Amino acid sequence: MNSTSGALAGLERTSLRQRALLALRRAISTGELAPGTHLVETDLSEKLGISRGTLREAMRQLQQEGIISTNAKGGLAVRTLDTEEIVHLFAVRAALESLAAESLAGRPDRDSAVTVLREAVQAMVDNQDAEVGERIEVDLTFHRELCRLSGNTVLLRSWEGLEGAIRMSVMWAGRDRAVANMAVGPHVEIVDIIASGEAHKAHEFVRSHMDEAAANLVS
Repeated sequence: MNSTSGALAGLERTSLRQRALLALRRAISTGELAPGTHLVETDLSEKLGISRGTLREAMRQLQQEGIISTNAKGGLAVRTLDTEEIVHLFAVRAALESLAAESLAGRPDRDSAVTVLREAVQAMVDNQDAEVGERIEVDLTFHRELCRLSGNTVLLRSWEGLEGAIRMSVMWAGRDRAVANMAVGPHVEIVDIIASGEAHKAHEFVRSHMDEAAANLVS
């Protein structure tokens, strides 16, 4: 087996499918496997130290998440987004997350949710010097928790259906712009507004934050 470094290093034998899924997802999120990269089963299975069958299972999951797709030759490749899709993605994301924030801010029992969100923000603070892949994960955790804590299961499922495309969009314009969109300050403000109970303000702030994030990526 050839030696390799980074997210595609060899895996232990426990939970191989899940570990392969995480390794591939991270390699794509960090740009180790760049958009448009053709995915060769023999190469990837060797790098990861798993069977091609296990690899195919992981890749099927990534297809369902919208992270990889079939290319013109019928093979699988890392998905490539365009500017229009980024804009549309963030418009839908803004609608979902602003609704989640508005719902949370309007709840009389929001204190426990605010505590969870503050912990998610603290994780972002703690990982500011981490590699970009880890920063992506903690950023996505905050936004996933925002949707989950709203109590709206349809909203959460809709957001999770976008998660693969969100992952792809994070690195679409390069590391620097991705990191700019993961700044802690706006996330702290989202939680503070929710804690204050200002539902309309929470809705408008999250929508504005998503508009700015999209503009940063496509500018």
